[in-house]
Amino acid sequence: MNHPFHTLPFRPADILLPQNCPYETWSVIACDQFTAQPDYWLQVETQVGRAPSTLRLMLPESCLEGPNMETDIMEVNQTMSCYLREGRFRSYPDTLIYVERTLSNGHVRRGLVGMVDLEQYDEECAAPVSPLEATQLSRIPPRVAVRKLAPLELSHVMLMTNDPEKTLLEPLGAQTHAMELLYDFTLMAQGGEIRGWALTDQQQKQVASTLSALQQQANQNGLPFLAVGDGAHALATAKECYERQKQYIPREHWSQLPARFALAELVNLHDPAVTLYPIHRGLLGVDPEDVLQGLLRYYPDAQMGVQEGGQVLSYQYAGGMGSITIHSSRCPMPVGTLQKFLTHYLAHHPGSRVVCLSQEELEQAVAHPQTIGFFLPPVEKELLFPAVAQEGALPRKSFSLGLPPDKRYYLEARKIRT
Repeated sequence: MNHPFHTLPFRPADILLPQNCPYETWSVIACDQFTAQPDYWLQVETQVGRAPSTLRLMLPESCLEGPNMETDIMEVNQTMSCYLREGRFRSYPDTLIYVERTLSNGHVRRGLVGMVDLEQYDEECAAPVSPLEATQLSRIPPRVAVRKLAPLELSHVMLMTNDPEKTLLEPLGAQTHAMELLYDFTLMAQGGEIRGWALTDQQQKQVASTLSALQQQANQNGLPFLAVGDGAHALATAKECYERQKQYIPREHWSQLPARFALAELVNLHDPAVTLYPIHRGLLGVDPEDVLQGLLRYYPDAQMGVQEGGQVLSYQYAGGMGSITIHSSRCPMPVGTLQKFLTHYLAHHPGSRVVCLSQEELEQAVAHPQTIGFFLPPVEKELLFPAVAQEGALPRKSFSLGLPPDKRYYLEARKIRT
C-alpha cells in the first residue's frame, strides 16, 4: 500500500480489467437499474450473447429474491472462478484510474476509481465515509448471499467529495498525456462514452496530498469527508461481509483481508456534470384534502402558498394544485421535512402508502383519485453535506445521482478472496 494513502479512506487498488474481449459487451449497467423494465435486460442479454461480460458476474436486482436465486448465485460464482482460471483479466496492481464519462446530455463527468477502506465507513454517519441516504436493512441479506462466497467484486458505488474549488479531479483532466490509457469505448444501451487512464506514481502522490487537505478541511468544518452518492446498499453489503470475516480472523490480520476494502468511483459533488435529480413522493389511497389539512396541523406555522423564508412543498391532485410553505421544520432540506410528516401520516392511516417517483411518473399518478403528489425542489448541492452532518443520512430515495442511462456501468473488478 502506498504510504501517502496509509490513513486515507480512499486509496489505490489492485484492479482487474478484461482482456481479449470487446469492452462494449463486457460492461453493463448497475444491477439496481431498470428493475421495472425487463425489456431493457432482454436487450442487454441479446447484445451480449455468449461473449464474456459482467452480465454473467452479477444479478439484476429483480432476481435477488427470485425462486432461482441460489442457483443464480452459484452460476455467478462459477463464472467468476472460470474467468480467473482462463486468464480473462489483466491485473493493474496498486492503481488509481482517472475516468471521463460522457453522459447522455453530452456533459463529461470526471471520476477516480480506487477502493474505500470499510474500517472508515459507517452507516450512522460517524466516520470519514458516510451514506447520504439511509439504507434499507431488508435489502442487505440478499446482497450478502451474492457477495459472501464470491471471489470477485464489481462495483457501482459512487462516492462524492465536497470539493467546490475543484482541486482533486479537475487538474487530472489536464494531465492525461502522462497517463496510460486503459480503455476508451462506447457503453451499450445509450450509456455514452467512457475513457480511463492509470495515474502515474507522482499523480497518485498528488491525489493523496489533495485528499488529505480535503479531509482536514471537512474535519474543521464538522462535515463528512466522503459520502456515498450511489450504491449505498452495495457498500453496506461489503461492510457486512467484512465484519463477518473479522469474527474468525485475529485482529492483527484484518488489514490484510481483501474484504476490508471495496471498489468505488470518487466524483466531485460540485462537478457541473454531477446532477442530483429530486425523487418525488406520491401518497396513494388517501383523501388529498385530508392530507393537506394533516400537513398544516403537523407544522402549525405552515402557510398555503409560496412564502419567503421557508421550505416550499408543491402538491398536485386530481382536484387541484398549489404549494405549502413550512417555516418551523428542523430538517435542513425539504425532503426530510416532508418525510417526517409522511411517516406520521402513514402511522395513522394504515390503508395508505407512499411511492417514490420521477416527475413524469408522478404527473401521471396524480390523475387518479385518492392520490396526491408532492413535488420536491431541486437538490441544493451546498446544503447536502451540512444536512447530513446535522441530521444524519437523508431519507431513502431523496435524490437520484444522474439519469438511469448515466449510472455507473460495471467494468473494473477486484479479488475479494484469497
